[in-house]
Amino acid sequence: MSHAIKILAIYKFVDQPDFESLKTPLAEFCCARGIKGTLLVAPEGINGTVAGAPEAIDALVGWLNDGNIFGGRFRGAEIKYSFAESQPFYRMKVRLKPEIVTLRAPEANPGRQVGTYVDPRDWNDLIDQDDVVVIDTRNDYEVALGTFRNAKDPHTASFTEFKDYVSKTLDPKKHKKVAMFCTGGIRCEKASSYMLAQGFEEVFHLKGGILNYLEQVPEDKSLWDGECFVFDERVSVRHGLEIGDAQLCRACRQPLTPADRDREEFIEGVQCHHCAGEENAARRQAAAERQRQIELAAARGEAHIGEDVRKAAEQRRLANKARREADRTRNRKG
Repeated sequence: MSHAIKILAIYKFVDQPDFESLKTPLAEFCCARGIKGTLLVAPEGINGTVAGAPEAIDALVGWLNDGNIFGGRFRGAEIKYSFAESQPFYRMKVRLKPEIVTLRAPEANPGRQVGTYVDPRDWNDLIDQDDVVVIDTRNDYEVALGTFRNAKDPHTASFTEFKDYVSKTLDPKKHKKVAMFCTGGIRCEKASSYMLAQGFEEVFHLKGGILNYLEQVPEDKSLWDGECFVFDERVSVRHGLEIGDAQLCRACRQPLTPADRDREEFIEGVQCHHCAGEENAARRQAAAERQRQIELAAARGEAHIGEDVRKAAEQRRLANKARREADRTRNRKG
C-alpha cells in the first residue's frame, strides 16, 4: 500500500481548565501543513483523528510532545498510526466540547482512576476465562459489523446509554471480573473509570482497542469475528488494518455489509434496509438528489465533492478483496 497519507488517532485524558485557548493554535498548526480531520478539545483532554503527509503528521506529534507547548500536557498521549493512499477527510476542524467522550457521568474520571490495561497479546487468555464478563462498549451499528467471540452487546445507540446497561445488567457482587473493549481504547478509559466508581472490583480493558489487536494478533490466532467500524471513509478494517468490505448508506450513514447491499431495500446512494420506511422519506429524497448530482457530475467527467475520496476507498477495498481471494487460492493449491 502507498503511504502517501499518514493517519493519526490521538487521545489523552488530562485536566485543562484553559481548554478553550487551544482551539486557535491547534487549527493554525494543522491548516498550515495541510492536515485535515477533527480534534476534540475539552476540560478532560484531547481526542481526534487527523491525516496528512507523513512529514506533516510527524511534525504535529513532535509539536504536541514538546514540553514547551501547552505546558507539555499532551506528552505521552495514546497514539495510533495507519496509512491511506488518499486523504480520508475533507477539512480540518478543532471543536470545543464538554467531554472528549460523552458519558455525562462526573464520577468517571480517567485522570483519577482507570481499569487495568491488557496488552493485545494477552487479551485472548483473559477473555477465555469462565469468570470474566466480556463487554463490547461500542454502539449497536458498530457491533453489527464485528466483535469478539462471546462478547456481550449492550445494544446502545450512544455511549451515554452505557450507564443504563451497567445499572440494569451488571452487579458488582456477582460480576467480579469485567473485560471491556472499544475501537481505539478511549471509550474504555471512561467506561472502566465509571465502573470502578460503581464498585466493580476488577475491571480490564484492551490497550489500544480493537485496532491495536487487529494489528498485533495474527488472524489465525484471533478471537475477533468480522470487521471493525472506523469513523472515516474507510468505513471498516480487517486484520492488519486492511480496508474491509463495509460501505456507508449515503442516506442514514449506517455501515452496510455486502449482504446488506444485496437486500431488495437497498438503492445505491438513496436508501438501505435501515432507512427504507416512510418516516425517512425526506431523508431519502435528499439522498436521491445527491445521488443524481453525483451521476450528472460523472457524466460530465467530473468528481462530485467527496466522491473522489469515497471512490479511492472503494478501489482500495476491491484491491484488498482481490488480494485476499488470491491468497486463499494459493493456500488451497498449497
